[in-house]
Amino acid sequence: MEQSPVGPVDATVVPRFAGPATFARLPSLDAVGHADVAVVGVPFDSGVSYRPGARFGPAHIRQSSRLLRPYNPAQDVSPFAAQQVADAGDIAANPFDIHDAVRAVEAGADQLLDRADRLLTLGGDHTIALPLLRSVHKRHGPVAVLHFDAHLDTWDTYFGEPYTHGTPFRRASEEGLIDRDRSLHVGIRGPLYAAGDLADTEELGYGVIACTDYDRLGLDGVVTAMRARLGAGAVYVSVDIDVVDPGMAPGTGTPEAGGLTSRELLATLRGLSGLDVVGADIVEVAPAYDHAEVTGIAASHVAYELLSVMVRRPGHITPDGG
Repeated sequence: MEQSPVGPVDATVVPRFAGPATFARLPSLDAVGHADVAVVGVPFDSGVSYRPGARFGPAHIRQSSRLLRPYNPAQDVSPFAAQQVADAGDIAANPFDIHDAVRAVEAGADQLLDRADRLLTLGGDHTIALPLLRSVHKRHGPVAVLHFDAHLDTWDTYFGEPYTHGTPFRRASEEGLIDRDRSLHVGIRGPLYAAGDLADTEELGYGVIACTDYDRLGLDGVVTAMRARLGAGAVYVSVDIDVVDPGMAPGTGTPEAGGLTSRELLATLRGLSGLDVVGADIVEVAPAYDHAEVTGIAASHVAYELLSVMVRRPGHITPDGG
C-alpha cells in the first residue's frame, strides 16, 4: 500500500520559530527516500550584474516559509498532504568559476531528479535557470518557459561572458531547450538597452506580457492570454522576485519601479491550475536588501502556490486533494 506523504512539523505542537530549518519545516529528502517534489537551494550569485547577495536567498526563503500552513484555500488543496514534498538541501556551486558552477547545478539537478519527480529550486541568481532547464530537457524535451521578471534576460553577453543572470533564456533558446511557440515573459518593464530588444526576444521564441498589460487587460485578461500562449504540454516556471514592485519586494539585486503587487503575482500563478508544471525556480532574493522579511515572505508564498499548482497537474488528483 502506498504510504501517505510525510508533512511539515505541526505548528500547534512545535512553534514556528523552532523545529527543522527546512522549507516549510518539511522532512528532508533523505528521510523520505523519494519525493513528488524536492525543494532544493542553489546558493550562487556570481552571475549578477549589479547588487550581489542572492547566494543567501535559499536560507532566507526557508526561514520565511515557517509561516506557511498546510491548507491553501485559494486553490482548495493541501499541497503537502496530496503529494510528498521534501527538502533536498543545497546544490553547491563554485563561486569563482561560473562555467564550473553551471555544470555543477546541472549535474546536481540530474541526480535529484532520480529521487524526485519535480524540482522547485530556490536561488541564487537567474544564471541557474539555464542548467536547470538543461536537466528538465533531458526528461521532457523542449518545454514552455513561463518567465516572470522585470527583465527579459535574453541578452547575449555581459562583458563578453555568455553565462550571467541576464542571458539564460537566450542560451536556452539557442540550445533548443524551450518550445519557441509556447514560451512567455510576464511582468517586463523598465528601460531596455536598445529599441530592438523586444523584437529580439520574440525572435528567440518568447511572447511578452508587460507589466502595463495588467492595467490594460486586467488580471483575468492576463491569465487568459498566458494560458492561450502556454497551451498544452510541459511548462517550466521561472520567477525572478524582482517582477514584484520593490515597494513589496525590496530584497533583490536589480530592482525596477512599477512592478506587480505580490497579490497579482500569486493570483497569476494560480491561473496555471490544470497545466503540467514540470519544474520551477524562484530566484534573485537578496536578504541583505530586505527588511522585515517581506521579500522572503513573498518568495515563500510564490513557492507555496507553485507547489499547489503541481498538485493540480493533469492526471494527478482532484482539486480538494482527494
